[in-house]
Amino acid sequence: MRPLVSPFGSRGALTAVVVAALGLLSACGQSAAPEPATSADASGSAQSGAIDPAVDDLPITDPPAPPKATGNPLAGAKLWVDPESLAALRANAIRAQEPDKAAILDKIAKQPQALWLGEWNSNIYRTVQHVVGKAKAEGAMPVFIAYNLPHRDCGQHSAGGLNSKDAYRQWIRKIHAGIGQDAAVVVLEPDALGLLDKCLTPEQQEERLFLLRDAVRVLRQNPKTVVYLDAGHSRWAPVEVMAERLKKAGIEEAHGFALNTSNYGFTEENIEYGKKISELVGGAPFVIDTSRNGAGPAPDNEWCNPPGRKIGTPPTTETGDPLVHAFLWLKRPGESDGECGGGPRAGVFWQERALEMAQ
Repeated sequence: MRPLVSPFGSRGALTAVVVAALGLLSACGQSAAPEPATSADASGSAQSGAIDPAVDDLPITDPPAPPKATGNPLAGAKLWVDPESLAALRANAIRAQEPDKAAILDKIAKQPQALWLGEWNSNIYRTVQHVVGKAKAEGAMPVFIAYNLPHRDCGQHSAGGLNSKDAYRQWIRKIHAGIGQDAAVVVLEPDALGLLDKCLTPEQQEERLFLLRDAVRVLRQNPKTVVYLDAGHSRWAPVEVMAERLKKAGIEEAHGFALNTSNYGFTEENIEYGKKISELVGGAPFVIDTSRNGAGPAPDNEWCNPPGRKIGTPPTTETGDPLVHAFLWLKRPGESDGECGGGPRAGVFWQERALEMAQ
């Protein structure tokens, strides 16, 4: 159900950037996290005996339990704005000929939005390291979405993911290594808990829950990495069901959970839902995706490119509610949910729909 990420990075070939600007990317999802050219040399790391996360496998060990998360780690944080998002590239491409439309697209492009990470990133360590470095240089905190679990999206528009438990554990450790000791937000695995019982065997369900617990613990080894487990939205699973799944997925060791990712649910409805879940999971706080919920859900709760939707509350860490850490733009407005509702492939920038949402 979630959009994926384009395979091209901000330092890719010029043709890739031009294609992105024209919105013709054929990958399935959110704007790509930039992937600078890898300068590491595998033979050099082997000769030195040092492990280079860019080219070497990392040891898969069980990290210790992190300290209990307290307070709001996002309070006062500056969230990073990607200057090369598909919305920004499109706005800049048409600015000279269509300045009015470019100004509307700027309403999207100038907001901080999440970067989705998955198997489309050819070098996940370098990708994360690059983005974190750019954000740090601006005194900002990037928001990532890890979206690469085996059996992702139950074979729907965003099907994919890694093919084994160990591959995912390795991948998460490389994300952790790429962040290093710097500040970042990671939202773990949209749909993973919502679809837990939809297409997985009991053994696969247990593996998924284990991988989520492992990911929370690995990422939390850095005190500046803020981790939220995705928990669907207010019209998906019953409160009691989602709360139990969050417990099994390691919510006790995360900073909280995320709601409404890539969806259209009203903010207040998700706040009410989140507070009910919070009561059942030890008072855990949460964040809400407000990127496309300005007009609320479609009348039939259609999630795939419903018409008439609007951008919502701009990203902010000032929500007025101590249980709500932030309103974030996790889905990037204007990027298709998939080939449904008249849309292009998932992740392709759909200018007409972006203009409709931002006007």
